[in-house]
Amino acid sequence: MTSIAATQFLPVVAAAGTANEFLVVSIHDVAPSTQPIVDKMVSEFVHHNVRTSSLLVVPDYHRQGASMKDRQFVSWLRGLEAQGFETVIHGYFHQRPRRRDESLVDRFLTRIYTQDEGEFYDLKYEDALLRIRSARDEFRTAGLNPRGFVAPAWLLSAEAEQAARDAEMEYTTRLRSIQDLRTGEKFPARSLVYSVRNPWRRATSLVWNAMLARALNSCALLRLSVHPRDYEYPTIWRQIIDSVGRMGKSRSVTTYQDWIAERRIEALA
Repeated sequence: MTSIAATQFLPVVAAAGTANEFLVVSIHDVAPSTQPIVDKMVSEFVHHNVRTSSLLVVPDYHRQGASMKDRQFVSWLRGLEAQGFETVIHGYFHQRPRRRDESLVDRFLTRIYTQDEGEFYDLKYEDALLRIRSARDEFRTAGLNPRGFVAPAWLLSAEAEQAARDAEMEYTTRLRSIQDLRTGEKFPARSLVYSVRNPWRRATSLVWNAMLARALNSCALLRLSVHPRDYEYPTIWRQIIDSVGRMGKSRSVTTYQDWIAERRIEALA
């Protein structure tokens, strides 16, 4: 690893905590249409001492229109970045068209598991590179500074991962890991995440995440991934707020980009 790659985040990491245990809260599916709910989520997190998070922003959410052309939305994001929040590129359309020749596994992952939102699940290199570069340039032109790329539903093909690397993204995450795209190092880190599509999924999520949080409590890094729809269900949201309140008392709350930066600095020590 070069010293340039290791120290690239130095101005950012100064804001991160010095504790040995960390918490990253990421808010997915951020777009103009979800901004009102996300803004409420951010406010409640801040009220419970989670004063920063990684905002996973979709460039053209479900093809509703280019997010970066919404001036009010961009201004809101820039304000959050100035407060220490992180803007992350989250897919491009957050949609994947169905195909006739899909295997049973493909159908399960892309239709049942993700509801046709696994955009980068099997996307070819050229298409992935075009979408990630376009998103990167749109965000930068808007005055934002994205350093990470996270695929919808964390489904990222090998070719799309290489495209993210070639598009100068610093890191990506999957459900069970975080990967530094500059150094190639992969860090095991399971994320808590909720499924709220129907009553049985919500009930299962409450039990599963309570158990998983206890099982992961000794890990150096805890990840909590939330979606705008989580806010619509009081029992789900109450558990999320209780969790962040409890975790935030003993952990340094940080973002993915700051956490990666500290790992790079540690590697140099």
